[in-house]
Amino acid sequence: MALAARVRPRPLLCRQLGAAEAGLRGCCRRLRPPLFPAARPLLGPAGALAAGPACARRGHSTREPPAPRQKTRVLVLGVSSPVTWVRTRVHAFLIWACLDREFSMAEFAAGAKQAFAHVSKLLSQCKFDLLEDLVAKEVLRVLEEKVTSLPDEHKSALAADMDEIVYASTGDISIYYDEKGRKFVNILMCFWYLTSANIPSETLRGASMFQVKLGDQSVESKQLLSASYEFQREFTHGVKPDWTISRIEHSKLLE
Repeated sequence: MALAARVRPRPLLCRQLGAAEAGLRGCCRRLRPPLFPAARPLLGPAGALAAGPACARRGHSTREPPAPRQKTRVLVLGVSSPVTWVRTRVHAFLIWACLDREFSMAEFAAGAKQAFAHVSKLLSQCKFDLLEDLVAKEVLRVLEEKVTSLPDEHKSALAADMDEIVYASTGDISIYYDEKGRKFVNILMCFWYLTSANIPSETLRGASMFQVKLGDQSVESKQLLSASYEFQREFTHGVKPDWTISRIEHSKLLE
């Protein structure tokens, strides 16, 4: 069952989507990569720092470097609807041309991905008080009732780790006005992620099962789940550029 709330008659609840949990609450404030900086090592061909002050080398070291973290890679094959593909890109252009010249769909999608990982983790931990500024109140009330009644393994499966999100796409973009002339934009983002939560396969009918081998480690079974998060923002002149989550769906878990 879709958990939806059109926050038209009242201002949006979310403050700017930020990156750090200490100042935030959450990385779901302003959806732009500068607020979600990705840590990228500056490594040269030999693994040394490509820029920065020179460091003295230690010779004859017998300590081996730690093994890099193994990442799960899943090849996603599929063809989206041509109508949806064209419509979302036309609407993204209209947002940029008519509402916000700083808007970038690529930057929004990157921020939405991190917001999804953060919010889904808080949901799985039942930390609803930290979601009050990120999710519409109507949606949060229904979520609290549903999530608290879930088994522990199902709660665990709600959380999507950033490294386990294998695919994300724009499901739809809508631009509309309410009866007071206020301008709103809704962007639906769809995510597919892997989870190692121990959930019986008959419980999640339609979910895909994968056997994943990480390096020399033993084979681990993971399930591929999907979720849809809709982000909403009011673009009326003089209103703060804040996004809020107006719909949350976790297929096979929250129905």
